[in-house]
Amino acid sequence: ARKSLAEAVRSEIPVMGICLGHQLMGLAAGLRTYKLKYGHRGTNQPVLDVETGKVIITSQNHGYALEDPNNGMLSPHPSGLCSDINENILGADFKVRHINANDKTVEGLDLIDRPAFTIQFHPEACPGPHDASSLFDRFSNLVRNKKKSNLKSITMERNDL
Repeated sequence: ARKSLAEAVRSEIPVMGICLGHQLMGLAAGLRTYKLKYGHRGTNQPVLDVETGKVIITSQNHGYALEDPNNGMLSPHPSGLCSDINENILGADFKVRHINANDKTVEGLDLIDRPAFTIQFHPEACPGPHDASSLFDRFSNLVRNKKKSNLKSITMERNDL
């Protein structure tokens, strides 16, 4: 699954990884997944968007997280259960975009120069009024821009004939 996801990213297909998609993208980026000491469960998990400084209230139900590329595994389970270290097969760099405001674990990644991002939580659950709905707008814009780019490419190819 992570190889298929990496191929989509390398092909510049728009990708929005949600929950397991976030973890698969992290694995494809070369990050480890690990069992949390206390899982994130409930409809009131605060998540910080480090780019905007905005906190959104999210719905979550998971017991694993991605390691932070700079700080490693935060709030790990005493068992030390984690995935193996792998190479970054995405063909792209990434940055941490969202973090859990309670334990500072990674909650979202942005891929650099690719139409792809991930989030660990469930934006479709709408735990706040509509706190995370802008993420769907963001993904819609990625798809729209990719479609426009493809149309321009097709037009240029036809003009070359």
